[in-house]
Amino acid sequence: MPEGGEIELDLLTESVVEGVLVTGSAKTTVTGECSRCLEPLSDEVEVVLTELYAYPDSTTDETTDEDEVSRIVDDLIDLEPVVRDAIVLALPQVPLCTPDCQGLCSECGGRRAELGPNHGHETIDPRWAALQERLSGDNNEEN
Repeated sequence: MPEGGEIELDLLTESVVEGVLVTGSAKTTVTGECSRCLEPLSDEVEVVLTELYAYPDSTTDETTDEDEVSRIVDDLIDLEPVVRDAIVLALPQVPLCTPDCQGLCSECGGRRAELGPNHGHETIDPRWAALQERLSGDNNEEN
């Protein structure tokens, strides 16, 4: 997500015995680059949220570890960690501009989609390189 980007939240907060239950969704536009061809890309991500924020001194607060359940602190609910984590987990591990992206040419670095199907590079087996240099040298001497 670009710095300063907006996240649209549609949430319902309900008071329950042990705290406040927050349910709903978060939607935002994320940007990045294709993992194969490095072209910029953007996509919209929407995640579903369900999180219990425990009241101070409730049974849930006393019987769970600090990182197991979110807490209400000074009558405030901090949504940022929950929303951020949900969005990050929804992102693809290998983002692609198109499902069939061909990536970059390993020889020249050009985008294969722009180079065309006949693009190629002549490669010489390093074991034959010395012989080719010698033969190329003999041809130059004859001219």
